[in-house]
Amino acid sequence: MIINIDRNSSSPIYLQITSQIREMILSGTLPEGYKLPPERKLAEVLEVNRSTVLNAYRELKADGFIGAHIGQGTVVLPVVKNNIQSNDHFQEPLQWRQLFSQNASRMREPLLRDLMELASRDDVISFAAGIADPNLYPLEEIDIIQQELIRGSNKAAFLHNPTEGYYPLRESISQMMRARGVFASPEEILVTSGAQQGLDVIARAFLDPGDIVIVEEPAFFCALQIFRASGARLIGVPMDDAGMRADILESLLTRYKPKLIYTLPTFQNPSGAVMDLERRRQLLDLAWRYQIPILEDDPYGELRYEGNKIPSLKAMDHHGCVLYLSTFSKIMFPGLRIGWLTASKPVIRQLGMVKQMEDLHAGSLAQCIYDEFLRKGLLEQHIKKVNKEYLLRRNAMISAMERFAPDNVSWNKPLGGFYIWCTVPETMIKSRLLMKAAEKKVAFVPGDAFYIDEQVQNQIRLNFSYHPPELIHEGVRRLMEAIEETLLEEKRGSSSKNINMKPIV
Repeated sequence: MIINIDRNSSSPIYLQITSQIREMILSGTLPEGYKLPPERKLAEVLEVNRSTVLNAYRELKADGFIGAHIGQGTVVLPVVKNNIQSNDHFQEPLQWRQLFSQNASRMREPLLRDLMELASRDDVISFAAGIADPNLYPLEEIDIIQQELIRGSNKAAFLHNPTEGYYPLRESISQMMRARGVFASPEEILVTSGAQQGLDVIARAFLDPGDIVIVEEPAFFCALQIFRASGARLIGVPMDDAGMRADILESLLTRYKPKLIYTLPTFQNPSGAVMDLERRRQLLDLAWRYQIPILEDDPYGELRYEGNKIPSLKAMDHHGCVLYLSTFSKIMFPGLRIGWLTASKPVIRQLGMVKQMEDLHAGSLAQCIYDEFLRKGLLEQHIKKVNKEYLLRRNAMISAMERFAPDNVSWNKPLGGFYIWCTVPETMIKSRLLMKAAEKKVAFVPGDAFYIDEQVQNQIRLNFSYHPPELIHEGVRRLMEAIEETLLEEKRGSSSKNINMKPIV
């Protein structure tokens, strides 16, 4: 593959790269399945910025010429070739990228999709996706509940329900929230198809293009994607051991007057950090004084393995500033997608109208199953069971890190949640580590994904909930081996950088 760059041309370099690779694919020079060089390698050879090659690859992906998956690299996809009369030239396919809406163009690479696909492979030890272990699902209890619903001819399980949710489930969630210190009536609860839909409903209801959202950094990458897709401008507030820095936050509130503050204060994703009580009071005080709502995302609050429980922001909220979002997916079944939002009645009414434009209501059978599960008092005993098991798995991962990690790798010890936030050498190129780890059949999430501008970070997120201790031990061994080999290869490569070659084979 030979690419010629004309630096005097008025055409952007990334479009020159795009055009030449496209022509090679259409002419058959690059056949279906041909593996393109990694972005960084091609950038080095062409003596351009990596972002230039990244933009070229994105254009080609959007037009359906190439595809990329973690562990497989970037390959040429099948292309429909059309003869023009008797001519041997091929007509290019429809330029889909030019037809997408502005909203669609704001969306980034589907990291979550790739991680879910990788996690589903039997030969991979995945520390990437945040999923509860299927072996811990309360299947027997759910089977009994489902049979009772069918035998009892509960038609509500198979009919439409209100957009705001199956009312008995909203009653059950209301009672459960009381145990969490939140006194919300059923009318102040909206049932969603998982927490991610809750984020999307909030974004659609509150954000116009150009609005500013304050987020902690690092932050849950799906939230960043959703806010960004709405056209919002994201501004990050750094975190310390006590959570989002309130002193920095106040200066940003004064300067930017944001529309929303987003935080995951309890067992934060990805860092596992817990916002302390004083910082929570400061955050609530600032939100009230500046009249800015807080979106509290709380999927992991019940998954505590050590220490004393801290009340949620919603439980401490005396002014109605907090929109509370949670889900059953991290505790029980990610496939039975039921989450909920708690807010004042006028807010829930508006959110319900927005949600109705996305789907009429969350799955009726799933809502009925969760309602019965809560009414039978099964959730509390299930949480006790999984917390006991996840404590063992967290300890197994830390023990394996202590045994296999090189001296220049460090990590935290979370009191709950799903993740260990790990720091690797600053000089390490994460794309190389991802590929090296994939070769060893182990996966993780690079820290770059959790920052607003996806700047290079020397952190990785490791999930410990999905695999039993013996697989965690083996996966950490493979990952630490990948880190050591990547560092060694980069050290060797740094002494032979002055390579001036244009062809890539």
